[in-house]
Amino acid sequence: MHDSSSQATGAEETDQHDAAAEPAEADEHAGSDGDGDADGSPPESSDADEAKERARSAARLPSDGLSDVPLDAAGADWSIEEAVDPAEGPVSWARFGAETPPIANEPVESGADIAVDDERLQLSRELSELAFQRRVLHEAEDDRNPVLHRLRFLGITTKNLDEFFMKRVGGLKQQIAAGVTETTPDGRTPREQWKAVLEHARDIFERQSRCYAESVDPALREAGIEIVSWEALTPHDRDRLAEHFERQVMPTLTPLTFDPAHPFPFISNLSLSIAVLTRDDDDEERFSRIKVPQNRPRLVPVDAVCANPGGTETAESAQPAAGGGGATRFLPLERLIEANLDSLFPETTVSHSSTFRVTRNAEVRRNEEVAEGLIEMIEDVLRQRRFATVVRLEVADDMPTEVRDLLVEHLDVSEREVFVRPEPLALDDFDAVVDLDRPDLKLEPWTPQRHPRFEGVDPDHPDELFAELRRDDVLLHHPYQSFGGTVQTFLDAAAHDPDVLAIKAAIYRTAPDSKVIASLIDAAKNGKQVAVMVELKARFDEENNLRWVKRLEEEGIHVAYGTIGLKTHSKVALVVRQEDGDVATYSHVGTGNYHSGTAKGYVDLGLVTADEAIGGDLVNLFNSFTTHARHREYDRLLVAPENLRSRVTALIRTEAAVARAGGDGRIVAKMNALEDPEIVRELYRAARAGVEIDLIVRGICRLRPGIEGLSDTVRVHSVVGRFLEHSRIYYFANAEADGDGERSDGREGDPAYFVGSADWMTRNLDRRVEAVAPVDDPSIRAELETVLAYMLADNRRRWVMRPDGRYVQLEPGEGDPTLDTHERLAERARRSAPEADSRPSRAKPGREPEVDLEEVYTDSGDP
Repeated sequence: MHDSSSQATGAEETDQHDAAAEPAEADEHAGSDGDGDADGSPPESSDADEAKERARSAARLPSDGLSDVPLDAAGADWSIEEAVDPAEGPVSWARFGAETPPIANEPVESGADIAVDDERLQLSRELSELAFQRRVLHEAEDDRNPVLHRLRFLGITTKNLDEFFMKRVGGLKQQIAAGVTETTPDGRTPREQWKAVLEHARDIFERQSRCYAESVDPALREAGIEIVSWEALTPHDRDRLAEHFERQVMPTLTPLTFDPAHPFPFISNLSLSIAVLTRDDDDEERFSRIKVPQNRPRLVPVDAVCANPGGTETAESAQPAAGGGGATRFLPLERLIEANLDSLFPETTVSHSSTFRVTRNAEVRRNEEVAEGLIEMIEDVLRQRRFATVVRLEVADDMPTEVRDLLVEHLDVSEREVFVRPEPLALDDFDAVVDLDRPDLKLEPWTPQRHPRFEGVDPDHPDELFAELRRDDVLLHHPYQSFGGTVQTFLDAAAHDPDVLAIKAAIYRTAPDSKVIASLIDAAKNGKQVAVMVELKARFDEENNLRWVKRLEEEGIHVAYGTIGLKTHSKVALVVRQEDGDVATYSHVGTGNYHSGTAKGYVDLGLVTADEAIGGDLVNLFNSFTTHARHREYDRLLVAPENLRSRVTALIRTEAAVARAGGDGRIVAKMNALEDPEIVRELYRAARAGVEIDLIVRGICRLRPGIEGLSDTVRVHSVVGRFLEHSRIYYFANAEADGDGERSDGREGDPAYFVGSADWMTRNLDRRVEAVAPVDDPSIRAELETVLAYMLADNRRRWVMRPDGRYVQLEPGEGDPTLDTHERLAERARRSAPEADSRPSRAKPGREPEVDLEEVYTDSGDP
């Protein structure tokens, strides 16, 4: 409790993601043969053991053979089956570490006689997403990570759960209020889902608070970083901070009292508030609310402010003095306010103060068919969202019952929706600590590397780039390779090339200071035909996209706002160029947004190709954006909602037919989410037929792997680390050469790879415009195979799912190398980048900023 004599304390948490990589352990262990058992005794020799050892050696990714990692060596025949089966015990290269709770509605011992449409075989979407948040939180709990990385992940967990409550819990409350009782694919009603979600979320919040108080905060103090209480300050410090409060903070505050003359104050979404109880001369207790200003730093740098109490805090002022000793101290802003409440409530007695926080529903919907226009509809949605229903109330654990009851009554929430937590609340804005210049407490900074295929391009001679793209396709891999040096270079070259006739792009999310938009504007000024599809309904980016629409239209650029009833989620760009009396197309089909910021932290792929058929498909796709007619037939691209679902289904069924005929059916699919119930059923049918399936699913996964007689050939993996896995890669071993059609004759066919924007979610398959491209180039296929092999061999950041929905993290076995996907791919990018002195003489782009991954893990599949 914070009373008049004891006005505050607080320790806090923060934000996530540094741009750097944990130092790789591969070289340190490269000489280890790893062939001893855990107790040091040598294994018994056999042909099977020798084969297994060869596979293990391949999966160790030796430094002289990083590109020669066979997919099967890190896949079904070796690492996966052994590593995820606790009955077998851990093998020497990996052991079991952290574990999340089960989420299945009920156990399934055997699937031999179960129909694939049985609701017991579908996991809850909401609980599966919370299981992902547990894996994110584990990055903060894992003391193998440096402390500022852990602190950042505490903040990421806060951001993620904020968004989850705004979107998913808000949607469930709407369904409950509307009287919806239909069950979801896992057999729960909306009310049952809501109750289960709140129970699981409560446990995550408790773990998060415990992680900060018992692990991260002590580690910070040990490192000389203290988040202090008011009581811990000296009288001199308090006087100087009080002076700072009077000058810099108090003018920004607006206390709002609730009494017969003043209505209950509006509490804005996600704002941190202070509840204050005061008594006047009449001894009547009154409630007031103070909003902690969001435009002031959450953590006040004590020593810097005490040295200059009238000055404004900056990032630089929070840095420790060069060569200085002692701790770097911070005081939470709410503690400073609480310690000076007498200035805000003169001639009254402050009897209590404590913090609370409100989360509001973001699921505000309008009927697009009856809206006057998409712009007006989006502006109305943004207004409604501000005053939407409260879906969560977080209160400090010292808040008196009468204050909590007052908030519950006036915010119209149930007791289930109240989360009592130790302070500090809102662990996502501790930038002052996370951004300290303490490299010893962070992962090694990562800077995206130059791409060898783009290295020799001179902006003054764009024809060189297009000649390079005509030679063969190019695969871009972010954040390992620079977005600015690849995608941005491609668009800049097109904007200034006199032979380019038109540029078209689909924008779902982009940076607030987008250079991509600037290139499109330059292209229009240079006489190119420019058409841009800007999706106004990209949730939480509506305002940013509205601004860009208006800016583009001011420049006379053709702008489409979206498709009625669909979101345009595809990440595609098209350049049309005059060449030798003909017209050529150059296409970019990506998995990530045209956003230079997230490209430094999201793992995404982009295919740049001069393939005429893909270019023709994109011409038709962009025409469907700008007209009322939808193009239904596509030659090479898999496009939702036109043919993506049918093509994916056909590809899965073909693998099943091959397996039933005695062949080797094989599927490896990497995505953000596997949620579509029918695709899950198709995968069950394929597994029952004998298809070996590895699913690398970052977040939501409805499928239950490892059920005997049903899904015992399916493995589900999730890689959670410094970068957010966001790319989609699909591999089918027996597709037709063009990936089209279903073969039921069981003939083995040619393998096919695809990359694109679509997850296997109902919304992506049926309610969005998505584009997925086939990959034909052998060298790019080999690169994709290596990426998948790295992930399937990971023993540092990989989690594997059990049949009941639990996830178990793998750890290196004793004496074995650490196989960290992000570290290995970063090292691979370093090795393939051109030498610094090989760059041609020309204007050199500046060094890209290191990755600030504050918002990296807030993405839950591009809502």
